[in-house]
Amino acid sequence: MKRWIALLTAMVLMLSFGTALAAVKDDIAVGAALSQEELVDKAKAESGTFVVYGNTSRIATALEGFTAVYGIQGEASNLKDAEIYTKLEIEIDGNAKGADMVMIQDGASLLYMTENEYLYSFVPAALQETVAEKDRDPLVHQYINKLFIYNNKGEEVPAIKNVWELTDEKLKGNILFKNPESEQVNMNFLVMLTGEEWSAKLAEAYKAYAGKDIELGEYKNAGYKWIAEFLQNCTFGSSDTTIAEELSQETAQGKIGLFVLSKLRSSSVLTENLTVAQYEATKDGQPVMPFSGFMYPMYALVSANAQRPYTAMLFIDYLMSKDGFAPWGKSVGAYSSNVQLAPAEDDLGLDVWKETLVMEDPQWILNQYEDVSTFVTKYIQ
Repeated sequence: MKRWIALLTAMVLMLSFGTALAAVKDDIAVGAALSQEELVDKAKAESGTFVVYGNTSRIATALEGFTAVYGIQGEASNLKDAEIYTKLEIEIDGNAKGADMVMIQDGASLLYMTENEYLYSFVPAALQETVAEKDRDPLVHQYINKLFIYNNKGEEVPAIKNVWELTDEKLKGNILFKNPESEQVNMNFLVMLTGEEWSAKLAEAYKAYAGKDIELGEYKNAGYKWIAEFLQNCTFGSSDTTIAEELSQETAQGKIGLFVLSKLRSSSVLTENLTVAQYEATKDGQPVMPFSGFMYPMYALVSANAQRPYTAMLFIDYLMSKDGFAPWGKSVGAYSSNVQLAPAEDDLGLDVWKETLVMEDPQWILNQYEDVSTFVTKYIQ
C-alpha cells in the first residue's frame, strides 16, 4: 500500500512540475508580445520574493537599479556556474521555489539545460531588431573576453605578434594562466583550439613564425601541439584577479598573462604597467596571429519554475537597456548583444573582437570536452 501511495505521490509531483513548466513557457510567449508598459503591469501584479542567481557580483548592482526604477524588490545570489546549474536542477526537478531568473555562462552546460527546458529565453519585443538572431536563443546578455596582456616594463617585454611565441623556452614559467582544471572558461578555450578551423589557423601561424611547415609528431593537429607547449610554459594562478594584480607589479617584468580584460578596472591593478596585446597590434594594423584571446557569452534566462516569470522578463528587459547594462558597460571587457549599446570608451568594438578572438562554440565543446580535458591534464604541472 505504501508503495502505491509513494508512486501516486511521485506521479502527482511530476504532473504538477510539467504543468508549472508549461505555464512559464506560455507566460514567456505572452510576454514577448507585450509592450513595456504592459509587461510592467504584469510584473507588479505578481507576489512573492523575486530571486536572481548570477555568476557576477555586479548583478546585485543591476538589481538595485531595477528596484529604483520599478519599485520591485529582489534577492540576488552571486554563485559559481556549477553551483547555479546544480541548484537549478534540484529546484526545478523538485518543483521547489528557487531562482526566477539567472545570469550564467558555460554554453556547453547550458545546452543541456535549455534542451531539457530548465531555462527559457525571453527577448523583449523592442529588442527583436537590435539583438542578432543567433544571440536570441539562448539570449546573450553580453560577451566577455580573456586577452593576452603583458607587463611592459624592463628590457624583455613579451609584446607577442604570434601565439607560437608563447611556446618559446624563454617564456617558461612566465605565462600566467588560471588552471583550466578549475577554470571552465579556460578549458573551453583550449577545447576550441582542437577544432578544424583553429587548428588550421594555428598551422598557418606556425609557418609564419618558424618559416616552415609544422611537424606534428605525436599530436593530432596543430591545436593539440600548441596547447601542450603553451601549458608547459604556464604558471597557474588562483584567479584572474590575482593574475592581473601580480602581472602589473614592477617585479613581473618579462611576464604575460591570459585573463579577463575587465580585471583592469580594479584599483589594485597597476594598469600603467600593462599592455593589451591586441590594442598594440591594432595600432600596427596587424592582429596577433591567429588570435589574441578568447570570447564567450554571458546569458540571461528565465527559470522553468519561476514564481515571478513576468518580473524575470522585465528584469531581462532592464538588463538589456543602457541603464541595466551600466554595471558592466562602464568598464572595458563587456560587450552587450544589443547593438545600440557601445563598448566602454577606449575599448575596441564587439565586431573587432569577433574577428580577432577564438569564439566559444558550445556544441563543439560538449562533443570534444572529455577527450581534450584528458589531454590537458597531462600537461598541468
